[in-house]
Amino acid sequence: MIAELIKNSKKIVIKIGSNTIANADGTICREFLQGLAKQVNFLMKQGKQIVIVSSGARIAGVSTIGKWMRKEDMHYKQALCAIGQVELMDAYRKAFETQQLHIGQMLLTREDFCDAHRTLNIRNTLFTLVDEGVVPVVNENDTVSVDEIRIGDNDTLAALTANLWNADLLILFSDIDGIYDKNPKENKSAKLVEEVKSINQLIKNIEIGDVNSFGTGGISTKIEAARTVNDYGIPMILTNGKKENILLKLLEDKEKATIFWPKN
Repeated sequence: MIAELIKNSKKIVIKIGSNTIANADGTICREFLQGLAKQVNFLMKQGKQIVIVSSGARIAGVSTIGKWMRKEDMHYKQALCAIGQVELMDAYRKAFETQQLHIGQMLLTREDFCDAHRTLNIRNTLFTLVDEGVVPVVNENDTVSVDEIRIGDNDTLAALTANLWNADLLILFSDIDGIYDKNPKENKSAKLVEEVKSINQLIKNIEIGDVNSFGTGGISTKIEAARTVNDYGIPMILTNGKKENILLKLLEDKEKATIFWPKN
């Protein structure tokens, strides 16, 4: 079922979480990006267009300038993102260059999705990049965002981007295989929920844990991202991005994940 969904989707948004892209010490995992680039290249050769929404700027900034690690002042957080965004995009550029692919950076805020003129410009840029075979890498513009205008997490940003681009599918990379009825890291009896047709029913039947270590969003933000795209008729897959060649394995029905289906 997952394989068929991916095969039938031309326009795919892939969201990369901080826990997926980071090593245990917070540095960018170059091996992960190399594998991602190969998988994206494979999908594009199948005629698909790919947009990436990527977290990781702040942790990349922390790993670059460790002396600011414990600074909680907003100005330091934004400065870390400014430093880390350079490191993050350089890592993407080098990884995708090995596949003869170019990337393009897009930094957005919530206001960009609320203004019709800005929204049109975002759409035009996205369509131009993908039509020319360039992979857009979208992130929140944390260097200028404050609480009043922040999107807040890249699960939400990925959902907004998927809707804006009229994507056929949103894939969220996490550090677990999908949605479980209980926290699988704490309960060995936890069962994977492979299909979700009613988000409201799902929420009644599962335990929602805390935010993960590096990211700003936990399971609840992923569920709300699914609700956002499902309302636009777009399905969403939540899968374990840490697993090697996860996209190719999903295409071959060799891995399980959770599919959120829009209502008919």
